[in-house]
Amino acid sequence: MEKIYPCLWLYNQAEEAARFYTSIFANGEIRETQYYLDDIHKPKGSVLTVEFSIANQRFLLLNGGG
Repeated sequence: MEKIYPCLWLYNQAEEAARFYTSIFANGEIRETQYYLDDIHKPKGSVLTVEFSIANQRFLLLNGGG
């Protein structure tokens, strides 16, 4: 059976939230950060998503705006 892969929608704090969550839980690690490639939605180079894990559970944070 596959695990659930939660995606949390944030406004502009995905990077900060990932650092926070991985610092307070054991076995936390930031796995990958992706960036906006154009400036249609956010400035080019802004953080789009951050994938992290806590105790082998993956999470995705999305800077979706509002």
